[in-house]
Amino acid sequence: MEQQNLTSTVTEFVLLGLTQNQQLKYFLFMVFFVVYITTWLGNFTIIISVIADHRLHTPMYFLLANLAFIDVSDSSVNAPHLLSVLLSQRKTISFEECILQMFFFHFIGGATVFFLVGMAIDRYVAIYKPLRYLIIMNRGMCAGLVVLAWLGGLAHSAVQIGLLLQLPFCGPNILDNFYCDVPQVIKLACTDTYLVELQMVFNGGVLLIIIFISLLISYTIILVKIRTHVMEGKHKALSTCGAQILVVSLIFIPGIFIYARPFKKFTLDKAASVFFTVVSQMLNPMIYTLRNAEMKMAIKRLMSRMLLS
Repeated sequence: MEQQNLTSTVTEFVLLGLTQNQQLKYFLFMVFFVVYITTWLGNFTIIISVIADHRLHTPMYFLLANLAFIDVSDSSVNAPHLLSVLLSQRKTISFEECILQMFFFHFIGGATVFFLVGMAIDRYVAIYKPLRYLIIMNRGMCAGLVVLAWLGGLAHSAVQIGLLLQLPFCGPNILDNFYCDVPQVIKLACTDTYLVELQMVFNGGVLLIIIFISLLISYTIILVKIRTHVMEGKHKALSTCGAQILVVSLIFIPGIFIYARPFKKFTLDKAASVFFTVVSQMLNPMIYTLRNAEMKMAIKRLMSRMLLS
Protein backbone atom coordinates (compact mmCIF):
# COMPACT_ATOMS: atom_id res chain seq x y z
CA MET A 1 0.00 0.00 0.00
CA GLU A 2 2.85 2.37 0.83
CA GLN A 3 4.45 1.87 -2.59
CA GLN A 4 1.13 2.42 -4.34
CA ASN A 5 0.64 5.70 -2.45
CA LEU A 6 4.12 6.84 -3.43
CA THR A 7 3.52 5.98 -7.04
CA SER A 8 0.25 7.87 -7.19
CA THR A 9 1.84 11.13 -5.96
CA VAL A 10 3.35 11.77 -9.40
CA THR A 11 0.47 12.51 -11.77
CA GLU A 12 2.37 14.13 -14.62
CA PHE A 13 5.85 14.71 -16.03
CA VAL A 14 7.31 17.99 -17.30
CA LEU A 15 9.13 17.72 -20.63
CA LEU A 16 11.95 20.22 -21.21
CA GLY A 17 11.97 19.52 -24.95
CA LEU A 18 14.86 20.06 -27.34
CA THR A 19 15.59 23.73 -26.74
CA GLN A 20 14.39 26.79 -24.83
CA ASN A 21 15.14 29.17 -27.72
CA GLN A 22 11.77 30.30 -29.10
CA GLN A 23 13.00 31.12 -32.61
CA LEU A 24 14.84 27.81 -32.85
CA LYS A 25 11.66 26.04 -31.74
CA TYR A 26 9.73 27.39 -34.75
CA PHE A 27 12.54 26.37 -37.09
CA LEU A 28 12.72 22.87 -35.62
CA PHE A 29 8.93 22.57 -35.83
CA MET A 30 9.03 23.23 -39.59
CA VAL A 31 11.94 20.81 -40.07
CA PHE A 32 10.33 17.94 -38.15
CA PHE A 33 6.91 18.63 -39.65
CA VAL A 34 8.43 18.15 -43.12
CA VAL A 35 10.24 15.02 -41.89
CA TYR A 36 6.99 13.57 -40.48
CA ILE A 37 4.98 14.28 -43.64
CA THR A 38 7.79 12.87 -45.79
CA THR A 39 7.82 9.73 -43.63
CA TRP A 40 4.11 9.17 -44.21
CA LEU A 41 4.28 9.92 -47.94
CA GLY A 42 7.37 7.79 -48.54
CA ASN A 43 6.22 4.75 -46.61
CA PHE A 44 2.64 4.81 -47.88
CA THR A 45 3.94 5.15 -51.42
CA ILE A 46 5.83 1.89 -50.88
CA ILE A 47 2.79 0.18 -49.35
CA ILE A 48 0.41 1.25 -52.13
CA SER A 49 2.94 0.41 -54.85
CA VAL A 50 3.41 -3.11 -53.49
CA ILE A 51 -0.34 -3.65 -53.22
CA ALA A 52 -1.16 -2.18 -56.64
CA ASP A 53 1.64 -3.68 -58.75
CA HIS A 54 1.42 -7.44 -59.32
CA ARG A 55 5.14 -7.49 -60.23
CA LEU A 56 5.90 -6.73 -56.60
CA HIS A 57 3.78 -9.55 -55.19
CA THR A 58 6.86 -11.40 -53.96
CA PRO A 59 8.07 -12.24 -50.41
CA MET A 60 10.75 -9.52 -50.39
CA TYR A 61 8.33 -6.73 -51.29
CA PHE A 62 5.65 -8.11 -48.95
CA LEU A 63 8.16 -7.77 -46.11
CA LEU A 64 9.24 -4.34 -47.36
CA ALA A 65 5.63 -3.11 -47.32
CA ASN A 66 5.25 -4.39 -43.76
CA LEU A 67 8.44 -2.59 -42.73
CA ALA A 68 7.00 0.61 -44.24
CA PHE A 69 3.85 0.15 -42.12
CA ILE A 70 5.99 -0.35 -39.01
CA ASP A 71 7.96 2.83 -39.83
CA VAL A 72 4.76 4.87 -40.12
CA SER A 73 3.49 3.44 -36.82
CA ASP A 74 6.82 4.06 -35.10
CA SER A 75 7.08 7.68 -36.21
CA SER A 76 3.49 8.34 -35.13
CA VAL A 77 4.24 7.45 -31.50
CA ASN A 78 6.67 10.30 -30.80
CA ALA A 79 6.77 12.71 -33.76
CA PRO A 80 3.33 14.31 -33.13
CA HIS A 81 4.26 14.81 -29.48
CA LEU A 82 7.58 16.37 -30.50
CA LEU A 83 5.72 18.83 -32.74
CA SER A 84 3.23 19.74 -29.99
CA VAL A 85 6.03 20.23 -27.43
CA LEU A 86 7.83 22.62 -29.80
CA LEU A 87 4.73 24.84 -30.12
CA SER A 88 2.98 24.42 -26.79
CA GLN A 89 3.69 26.52 -23.72
CA ARG A 90 2.47 23.72 -21.45
CA LYS A 91 4.92 20.86 -21.82
CA THR A 92 3.49 18.20 -19.57
CA ILE A 93 2.35 14.63 -20.03
CA SER A 94 0.27 12.63 -17.57
CA PHE A 95 1.75 9.61 -15.83
CA GLU A 96 -0.64 7.27 -17.69
CA GLU A 97 0.10 8.87 -21.09
CA CYS A 98 3.81 8.60 -20.40
CA ILE A 99 3.52 4.87 -19.66
CA LEU A 100 1.42 4.31 -22.80
CA GLN A 101 3.90 6.26 -24.93
CA MET A 102 6.78 4.12 -23.67
CA PHE A 103 4.77 0.92 -24.13
CA PHE A 104 3.89 1.59 -27.78
CA PHE A 105 7.34 2.99 -28.57
CA HIS A 106 9.10 -0.15 -27.32
CA PHE A 107 6.39 -2.39 -28.76
CA ILE A 108 6.82 -1.03 -32.27
CA GLY A 109 10.57 -0.51 -31.91
CA GLY A 110 11.00 -4.10 -30.76
CA ALA A 111 8.87 -5.32 -33.66
CA THR A 112 11.14 -3.37 -36.04
CA VAL A 113 14.24 -5.06 -34.68
CA PHE A 114 12.78 -8.57 -34.97
CA PHE A 115 11.32 -7.75 -38.38
CA LEU A 116 14.79 -6.87 -39.70
CA VAL A 117 15.85 -10.37 -38.66
CA GLY A 118 13.00 -11.72 -40.79
CA MET A 119 14.18 -9.67 -43.77
CA ALA A 120 17.70 -11.07 -43.33
CA ILE A 121 16.24 -14.60 -43.34
CA ASP A 122 14.44 -13.78 -46.60
CA ARG A 123 17.69 -12.64 -48.25
CA TYR A 124 19.56 -15.68 -46.94
CA VAL A 125 17.01 -18.05 -48.46
CA ALA A 126 16.95 -16.08 -51.74
CA ILE A 127 20.73 -16.35 -52.13
CA TYR A 128 21.41 -19.82 -50.71
CA LYS A 129 18.21 -21.59 -51.84
CA PRO A 130 17.20 -19.72 -55.02
CA LEU A 131 15.39 -22.68 -56.61
CA ARG A 132 13.33 -23.31 -53.48
CA TYR A 133 12.94 -19.65 -52.52
CA LEU A 134 9.23 -19.29 -53.33
CA ILE A 135 8.49 -22.66 -51.74
CA ILE A 136 10.24 -21.82 -48.47
CA MET A 137 9.17 -18.17 -48.34
CA ASN A 138 5.51 -18.91 -48.98
CA ARG A 139 2.59 -16.89 -47.64
CA GLY A 140 2.49 -18.80 -44.39
CA MET A 141 6.20 -18.26 -43.77
CA CYS A 142 6.01 -14.54 -44.55
CA ALA A 143 2.93 -14.06 -42.36
CA GLY A 144 4.63 -16.03 -39.60
CA LEU A 145 7.69 -13.76 -39.69
CA VAL A 146 5.44 -10.70 -39.40
CA VAL A 147 3.45 -12.16 -36.48
CA LEU A 148 6.60 -13.27 -34.65
CA ALA A 149 8.11 -9.80 -35.04
CA TRP A 150 5.07 -8.17 -33.44
CA LEU A 151 4.95 -10.78 -30.67
CA GLY A 152 8.66 -10.22 -30.00
CA GLY A 153 8.07 -6.48 -29.76
CA LEU A 154 5.13 -7.04 -27.41
CA ALA A 155 7.19 -9.28 -25.12
CA HIS A 156 10.09 -6.78 -25.06
CA SER A 157 7.80 -3.85 -24.26
CA ALA A 158 5.85 -5.77 -21.61
CA VAL A 159 9.08 -6.60 -19.77
CA GLN A 160 10.32 -3.00 -19.92
CA ILE A 161 7.06 -1.48 -18.68
CA GLY A 162 6.54 -4.25 -16.14
CA LEU A 163 9.91 -3.50 -14.54
CA LEU A 164 9.21 0.23 -14.60
CA LEU A 165 5.78 -0.01 -12.96
CA GLN A 166 7.30 -1.76 -9.96
CA LEU A 167 9.16 1.43 -9.05
CA PRO A 168 7.73 4.19 -6.81
CA PHE A 169 7.53 7.74 -8.23
CA CYS A 170 7.05 10.25 -5.45
CA GLY A 171 8.96 13.44 -6.17
CA PRO A 172 11.01 14.60 -9.19
CA ASN A 173 8.98 14.78 -12.40
CA ILE A 174 11.15 16.71 -14.90
CA LEU A 175 12.31 14.88 -18.04
CA ASP A 176 15.09 16.51 -20.07
CA ASN A 177 13.71 15.28 -23.39
CA PHE A 178 10.77 15.70 -25.77
CA TYR A 179 9.18 12.32 -25.03
CA CYS A 180 8.97 9.71 -22.30
CA ASP A 181 11.51 6.92 -22.44
CA VAL A 182 12.83 4.39 -20.00
CA PRO A 183 16.36 5.82 -19.46
CA GLN A 184 14.97 9.20 -18.35
CA VAL A 185 11.88 8.05 -16.44
CA ILE A 186 13.69 5.41 -14.39
CA LYS A 187 15.99 8.08 -12.94
CA LEU A 188 12.96 9.79 -11.35
CA ALA A 189 12.08 6.77 -9.22
CA CYS A 190 12.28 7.24 -5.44
CA THR A 191 14.44 4.19 -4.86
CA ASP A 192 17.73 2.58 -5.86
CA THR A 193 17.29 1.52 -9.50
CA TYR A 194 20.68 -0.09 -10.16
CA LEU A 195 19.42 -3.68 -10.48
CA VAL A 196 16.38 -2.64 -12.51
CA GLU A 197 18.61 -0.63 -14.84
CA LEU A 198 20.81 -3.68 -15.40
CA GLN A 199 17.74 -5.77 -16.22
CA MET A 200 16.51 -3.15 -18.67
CA VAL A 201 19.95 -2.79 -20.29
CA PHE A 202 20.04 -6.55 -20.80
CA ASN A 203 16.47 -6.63 -22.19
CA GLY A 204 17.18 -3.68 -24.48
CA GLY A 205 20.80 -2.82 -25.16
CA VAL A 206 22.43 -6.25 -24.88
CA LEU A 207 19.67 -7.74 -27.03
CA LEU A 208 20.28 -5.04 -29.65
CA ILE A 209 24.02 -5.74 -29.68
CA ILE A 210 23.54 -9.51 -30.06
CA ILE A 211 21.02 -9.11 -32.89
CA PHE A 212 23.09 -6.40 -34.62
CA ILE A 213 26.26 -8.54 -34.60
CA SER A 214 24.26 -11.56 -35.79
CA LEU A 215 22.78 -9.56 -38.66
CA LEU A 216 26.18 -8.18 -39.69
CA ILE A 217 27.63 -11.71 -39.72
CA SER A 218 24.68 -13.07 -41.71
CA TYR A 219 24.86 -10.26 -44.28
CA THR A 220 28.63 -10.75 -44.59
CA ILE A 221 28.03 -14.42 -45.37
CA ILE A 222 25.35 -13.46 -47.90
CA LEU A 223 27.60 -10.87 -49.59
CA VAL A 224 30.46 -13.37 -49.88
CA LYS A 225 28.07 -15.84 -51.51
CA ILE A 226 26.81 -13.18 -53.93
CA ARG A 227 30.30 -12.09 -54.98
CA THR A 228 31.68 -15.62 -55.46
CA HIS A 229 28.75 -17.68 -56.74
CA VAL A 230 25.91 -15.49 -58.02
CA MET A 231 26.25 -14.49 -61.67
CA GLU A 232 22.73 -13.57 -62.81
CA GLY A 233 21.22 -10.59 -61.01
CA LYS A 234 24.38 -9.97 -58.96
CA HIS A 235 24.00 -6.17 -59.02
CA LYS A 236 20.37 -6.35 -57.86
CA ALA A 237 21.25 -8.76 -55.03
CA LEU A 238 24.17 -6.60 -53.89
CA SER A 239 22.01 -3.47 -54.01
CA THR A 240 19.20 -5.08 -52.01
CA CYS A 241 21.56 -6.40 -49.33
CA GLY A 242 23.41 -3.08 -49.23
CA ALA A 243 20.15 -1.23 -48.60
CA GLN A 244 19.19 -3.61 -45.80
CA ILE A 245 22.61 -3.31 -44.14
CA LEU A 246 22.31 0.49 -44.25
CA VAL A 247 18.82 0.41 -42.72
CA VAL A 248 19.95 -2.02 -40.02
CA SER A 249 22.89 0.25 -39.14
CA LEU A 250 20.73 3.39 -39.00
CA ILE A 251 18.34 1.70 -36.57
CA PHE A 252 20.70 -0.31 -34.40
CA ILE A 253 23.63 2.07 -33.84
CA PRO A 254 21.58 4.92 -32.25
CA GLY A 255 19.54 2.32 -30.33
CA ILE A 256 22.68 0.71 -28.92
CA PHE A 257 24.04 4.15 -27.96
CA ILE A 258 20.87 4.90 -25.98
CA TYR A 259 20.02 1.55 -24.39
CA ALA A 260 23.24 -0.50 -24.15
CA ARG A 261 24.75 1.38 -21.22
CA PRO A 262 23.75 2.31 -17.67
CA PHE A 263 21.32 5.17 -17.84
CA LYS A 264 23.63 8.15 -17.54
CA LYS A 265 23.17 11.45 -19.33
CA PHE A 266 25.35 12.23 -22.37
CA THR A 267 25.49 15.34 -24.56
CA LEU A 268 24.44 13.46 -27.70
CA ASP A 269 21.44 11.72 -26.09
CA LYS A 270 18.86 14.11 -27.53
CA ALA A 271 20.40 14.02 -31.00
CA ALA A 272 20.42 10.21 -30.93
CA SER A 273 16.82 10.18 -29.69
CA VAL A 274 15.66 12.47 -32.51
CA PHE A 275 17.38 10.33 -35.12
CA PHE A 276 16.14 7.09 -33.57
CA THR A 277 12.51 8.16 -33.14
CA VAL A 278 11.86 10.55 -36.04
CA VAL A 279 14.50 10.68 -38.77
CA SER A 280 15.37 7.02 -39.46
CA GLN A 281 11.75 6.22 -40.34
CA MET A 282 11.92 8.82 -43.11
CA LEU A 283 15.25 7.55 -44.46
CA ASN A 284 14.22 3.89 -44.75
CA PRO A 285 11.82 4.31 -47.73
CA MET A 286 14.32 6.62 -49.45
CA ILE A 287 17.09 4.05 -49.11
CA TYR A 288 14.97 1.23 -50.50
CA THR A 289 13.47 3.21 -53.38
CA LEU A 290 16.71 4.88 -54.46
CA ARG A 291 18.60 1.56 -54.51
CA ASN A 292 15.84 -0.57 -56.02
CA ALA A 293 15.09 -0.24 -59.74
CA GLU A 294 11.92 -2.37 -59.55
CA MET A 295 10.49 -0.22 -56.78
CA LYS A 296 11.27 3.00 -58.67
CA MET A 297 9.56 1.63 -61.79
CA ALA A 298 6.54 0.53 -59.76
CA ILE A 299 6.22 4.00 -58.22
CA LYS A 300 6.45 5.59 -61.69
CA ARG A 301 3.69 3.28 -62.96
CA LEU A 302 1.57 4.13 -59.93
CA MET A 303 2.03 7.87 -60.45
CA SER A 304 1.20 7.50 -64.16
CA ARG A 305 -2.05 5.70 -63.38
CA MET A 306 -2.98 8.31 -60.78
CA LEU A 307 -2.33 11.19 -63.19
CA LEU A 308 -4.24 9.55 -66.04
CA SER A 309 -7.24 8.52 -63.97
